[in-house]
Amino acid sequence: MIYLVKINAARLVKSEDLNHHGTLFAGRMAEWFVENCFICGAKETEKPENIVCIKIHGLSFNSPVRKGDIINMESYIAKAGRTSFTVYGKVTKNNSGELISDGFITFVFIDNNGKSIPHNIVLDENVDMEEIKVRERALKL
Repeated sequence: MIYLVKINAARLVKSEDLNHHGTLFAGRMAEWFVENCFICGAKETEKPENIVCIKIHGLSFNSPVRKGDIINMESYIAKAGRTSFTVYGKVTKNNSGELISDGFITFVFIDNNGKSIPHNIVLDENVDMEEIKVRERALKL
């Protein structure tokens, strides 16, 4: 059994990250989000060269982020098939627990010819209620 770790990262929102409304550009958030979720999968499989993103599921934005805010990203694997896995990511800002964004990304594990292959990820038996709810959401994707 593999006990999955959570990947945490933080980013300072700077002027170049803003849109014409003066808030964090959704494309920049999506870039950081995908990167964080990819790193989660890469650390679990130890084979980043075999991972490709196939779908971003419902990345939602719940409140604006402004210049000077620090966003905190957390991700972990919420669902694992034979050759694909889905990572859940959530974003909070500053030192609050306020959820500003969350979503799922599905990745496929491939060989050098682009053919899907087993990744050997096995989810642990989780007792944390938040993660249980996230895994239930992932099963419905």
